[in-house]
Amino acid sequence: MSEPVLADLTTLRVGGPASRLLTATTTDELVAHAQTAWDDDEWLVLGGGSNLLVADEGFDGTVVLVRTTGVEASEDADGVTVRVAAGEPWDAFVASTVDNGWTGLEALSGIPGTVGAAPVQNIGAYGVELSDVLTRIEFLDAATGERAWVPAAELALGYRTSTLKHGRRGVVLTVEFRLGTAPDGGVPVRYPQLAGSLGVELGSLVAPSTVRSEVLRLRGSKGMVLDADDPDTWSAGSFFTNPIVSAAFAETLPAEAPRWPAGDDVKLSAAWLIEHAGVHRGYAVPGSRAAISSKHTLALTNRGGATAAQVAELARYVQVTVLNRFGVALVPEPVVVGDLLA
Repeated sequence: MSEPVLADLTTLRVGGPASRLLTATTTDELVAHAQTAWDDDEWLVLGGGSNLLVADEGFDGTVVLVRTTGVEASEDADGVTVRVAAGEPWDAFVASTVDNGWTGLEALSGIPGTVGAAPVQNIGAYGVELSDVLTRIEFLDAATGERAWVPAAELALGYRTSTLKHGRRGVVLTVEFRLGTAPDGGVPVRYPQLAGSLGVELGSLVAPSTVRSEVLRLRGSKGMVLDADDPDTWSAGSFFTNPIVSAAFAETLPAEAPRWPAGDDVKLSAAWLIEHAGVHRGYAVPGSRAAISSKHTLALTNRGGATAAQVAELARYVQVTVLNRFGVALVPEPVVVGDLLA
């Protein structure tokens, strides 16, 4: 039997073989496979593969593929508590919340990946972050072997980060959310671009189904909704996080550079910095099959036949170009497996 190739399990479609692949379809199986994997020096938990860049050499260890399913909900007068198996596809779950009249996740429509991966990144879009509705996770801790519920407050959820991404090793088994129930007036629109595309004022109430439809349209226009026939979606989504800098540093940038308050600091637009540093949509290093998306500057894509090394080369080129032009160091968002961006 040939080794499983990780390019077949990631949305960037790059990555070499794994030494061993264990697929979990139940939570008990996921626990057992994780414990087996921990006997190896190297192990990796893989959900939808949508935020992952794997080296061409592959992964010399055990990969646990999470394909668990199940959604349980308990409604009360104030809302609904929903527990979801880690392997549930994220967007299908979001669609079900809208169909059931539950609110809080509609702006996160169209994001690829699985429910269990969502807390790792504290995913967010259009003015909403997972931390707004996440209550706790069921977690199998690799350091202690313990299986327990961990409150969201203990995960240090921040802008595309958490303790699960930095240092806390283990496996997310179940994710619990506290959602609202759809009010007659709809849900508030929190993001200017979304409000503009809907033709409403910021903060206006809009039906959750309408919000979901418009978010899917917007994401699709940027190549951020997976499509097997569209190489612009063969990516890891936004490859760089929006930089957060001091207010004093932000004043040194061109006045037209987009910026938003981030506590005492300022958040910048990585897409704007890339574009205005001279790296335009569709750009590719000569001879490479990796390219900037033709729809969105922040996505690095596989035009068909790209290697992980080519994706990494393009990422480094973008980083150096932005650093030289604006003095801003862009930080990659995907998890990198292998010595690619060191």
